[in-house]
Amino acid sequence: MSYNRPLPNTTSVASQQSRQRLEDLLQGIKKEFENLSSETSFYKLHQDEVEMKFTQQNRELQNIRNAVYELDVAHRKMKDAYEKEILRYKQELEKRDRLLQQQQQQQHQPQHQQPGLENRDSSAYNQQLPPPNLNAHQSGKLLPAQGGEQNFASSGSLPPLVAGSGTNANASKPETSPSQAPAPSFSAPSRQEPTAIAKTSPTVSSVPASAPEEQESKSTNNQEIKNLRAQHNKFLPSFLKDLDTYSVLPYKKQHAEYYVLYNPDLPKEIEVEMVHSLDHSSVVCCVRFSNDGKFLATGCNKLTQVFDVQTGELVARLSDDSSANANGTYDTDTGDLYIRSVCFSPDGKYLATGAEDKLIRIWDLSTRSIVKVLRGHEQDIYSLDFFPDGTRLVSGSGDRSVRIWNLVSSQCALTLSIEDGVTTVAVSPDGKLIAAGSLDRAVRVWDAEGGFLVERLDSENVGGNGHKDSVYSVTFTHDGKGIASGSLDSTVKLWSLDVNKTSSSKTKSSCEVTYVGHRDFVLSVCVTPDDKYILSGSKDRGVMIWHKETGDPLLMLQGHRNSVISVSVNQELEGKGGYFATGSGDCKARIWKWT
Repeated sequence: MSYNRPLPNTTSVASQQSRQRLEDLLQGIKKEFENLSSETSFYKLHQDEVEMKFTQQNRELQNIRNAVYELDVAHRKMKDAYEKEILRYKQELEKRDRLLQQQQQQQHQPQHQQPGLENRDSSAYNQQLPPPNLNAHQSGKLLPAQGGEQNFASSGSLPPLVAGSGTNANASKPETSPSQAPAPSFSAPSRQEPTAIAKTSPTVSSVPASAPEEQESKSTNNQEIKNLRAQHNKFLPSFLKDLDTYSVLPYKKQHAEYYVLYNPDLPKEIEVEMVHSLDHSSVVCCVRFSNDGKFLATGCNKLTQVFDVQTGELVARLSDDSSANANGTYDTDTGDLYIRSVCFSPDGKYLATGAEDKLIRIWDLSTRSIVKVLRGHEQDIYSLDFFPDGTRLVSGSGDRSVRIWNLVSSQCALTLSIEDGVTTVAVSPDGKLIAAGSLDRAVRVWDAEGGFLVERLDSENVGGNGHKDSVYSVTFTHDGKGIASGSLDSTVKLWSLDVNKTSSSKTKSSCEVTYVGHRDFVLSVCVTPDDKYILSGSKDRGVMIWHKETGDPLLMLQGHRNSVISVSVNQELEGKGGYFATGSGDCKARIWKWT
């Protein structure tokens, strides 16, 4: 007898469990979907609000743009009206001035006047009268500058003309009041200068002075020079504030491609004329004369050129095509190869060039070929200078180092490292010192043999009279006792050196003179061979010639349409004058003669 026991229905139980699990999952998905739907609705509402705000702000911005455009149109109309009015006033002033000159000539012309005397420059200056008063412009507001001018500020337009300023006289006699414009006798100080420093020269008497009187006069003049040299916080000279005002016109000598503006407060010591204008294919970064004064070297993009100073003819064209890539570019950030510095060897047989590719090339000028390549710098090379014996070369680079190279072994003999990029270097006339300017506002002086720091010239070490911005140019005076420096703070400074002090003694080096006159960065400085004048080139397109001892600006030369990047003085004097050269961003190098 057998019994069959029923087996449990496992299949139905498993299916029920699976169904229940599936329902749970579906329920979870449903809840998650509802949550996402609610969040999506919330974000959609938020998006609608953001889009509404964006639309409103866009509308407001469009309204502002329309308002600005309308204001710009109104401003242009006002500017045009002002320019027309200024032009009309200038024409009236010129016409009235001519009439006054004619009247004064008729009234004061002596019967026994020497023929042709009225054509002399000094008489022409003395016959100028201050402009008549303009009652319509006595409000003291700034009038808009005239556009379209190319010869003044670096922006290409005239600076604002202050109507009713000291350049307009209120009486017919220039000597009646110190508040009027300075009379053009080259002796009266400018009324607009807040620091009224008397710039006088010893008067010539018809009666011979006794020895004590002569000594007293010399002592007074020396004291006046000391007072002028001690002024460091100077104001911009009034005749340089606006280069097109009426008061400076009698002192402006205009030429076809340049003009010279003389300081009305000083006697005219120097005449400047252009000798040669040398066109280049790109920006002229550097100019340098040979020691014998016969040749001028210039550096631009991928090319160094040497010109004859007397004739202006091209003597040599130096280009290193072997370093170029197949497409003609170089391994620099831009593919260009600007020659930043050039320097002749003392014997004039070789020319050193420093460029963006970190290499120093030594060229043999007789064969127009490279004889040495000096490698070691890690950034652009900005400055070069030979030692007097011609066996060593100093270089300054953006890699924060100054290097002295032995040209016999073609090796770096000494490396001097500083905290910031080196922009300029110079060797003293006796070859014992090296000076360098850098981006950290300091001028450093090292011993050329031992490499130890002799002097650091900055505001921290010279009583707060140092440069306030990067130093872009340094040069030694020819007596070796001073250094001239140019800076992005728009000033030139003359430093005295105390190189005989011991390391433990207190420094006696100091800033002797601060030269104020440029309205933008000073990019280059040099000193005439007789140490009488300092020349400086600036981003304001001008070249200033300064009296080295007093710090007075003698004249301002506007001879380029872009920044004057480099200035160099010929070391050979011709009588009481000589040559100097300028290189500019207008793709021109020019040779000038000063007498």
